[in-house]
Amino acid sequence: MRTIQIVNVRWFNATAWYGLWLSKLLREAGHETLVITLPHTDNWEKAIEFGFDPIFLPFNSKNPFNFPKLYYSLRKLVREFRPDIINCHRGEGFIACALLREDLKNFGLIRTRGDQRLPKTNLPNLIMHKHMADAVIATNSRMADFFLERMGLPTEQVHTILGGVDTAKFQFDATGRAKVRAEFGLKDTDFVIGLLGRYDEVKGHGDLLEAVARLYKFEHMSDLKIMFIGHPCPHFSEDRLRACAAKAGIADIVRYTGRRTDIAACISALDAGVVASLWSEAIARAALEIMACSRPLISTTVGVMPDLLPGIAMYPPGNIEELARLLLTLHQNELFKRDLLLHQEQRLQQLTPEVFLNSTLTVYEQALAKVRNRA
Repeated sequence: MRTIQIVNVRWFNATAWYGLWLSKLLREAGHETLVITLPHTDNWEKAIEFGFDPIFLPFNSKNPFNFPKLYYSLRKLVREFRPDIINCHRGEGFIACALLREDLKNFGLIRTRGDQRLPKTNLPNLIMHKHMADAVIATNSRMADFFLERMGLPTEQVHTILGGVDTAKFQFDATGRAKVRAEFGLKDTDFVIGLLGRYDEVKGHGDLLEAVARLYKFEHMSDLKIMFIGHPCPHFSEDRLRACAAKAGIADIVRYTGRRTDIAACISALDAGVVASLWSEAIARAALEIMACSRPLISTTVGVMPDLLPGIAMYPPGNIEELARLLLTLHQNELFKRDLLLHQEQRLQQLTPEVFLNSTLTVYEQALAKVRNRA
């Protein structure tokens, strides 16, 4: 099969990871794949790292006078490469591809929706998704339900594929655990709670700090430590995060890893993981990596998280009291921890790279059947 994956994302976020990793899996399985992304971005470099020669088309241009040139370039690329499938991972490329599908009628068009924002229900959007896309892939159940219930797409056109996790790369690393804990001055008796992700208000770092501070103050849990595995973003510096820790009165128990390449070892150094996000998490790459490293995970109920974790391990976003309660339970209740790890292990069996690839290929084959019927 020949596919074009349009991953025109400025940041290497979960949406970009989903599209680029899918591209890599497709190519490794023998499916010729082109990647379209944005130059001078982490995604461009990641595509090269994955062995692609990425292509740029100005899908993100806001100048309407650039559209004819974009459409001509896309049409030329499609006529030369002759893809069976084009998969748009962002909305900016969807319009041009939808029009080209109606023009050429010789490829299947997939819209993968990994964005936290729900799609608009205006008439043009309804027409494109319902009549000009051969399939819609949602990366979580909430998004899939919106397409079915609010936009009225037929059941056979909407597919939920959560993505997956590289279980060869992300697994518990006992040696890495000992090395990282020693590096950051963590004792064997410390109970280390970790949050994996960029420093950003949406990720809920402040909520985790406040919840742990409450446990410190009211439950006298002096063995607690926090590890923030991540790096600053332009509007949220490490200094700002350190100031939040100082305000909470627990500055001395927080560790900051900065950018790392040994992510699996850093995750393995934890005793528990937390996804404290206030919104977003349409794909939740960090959550999957924590689960794959066999670390018990608790989370807010945002995005894809209800698809990954049982309700007993979740709390409403921003509810610091509930977060503290779950951390206390995880710290003191070995049965709760064991049951949670068992649930995660069983869930991960459905989130392997093979399942991710094969589920996507099934959607592609169904789209190709529609192309043949149009011929």
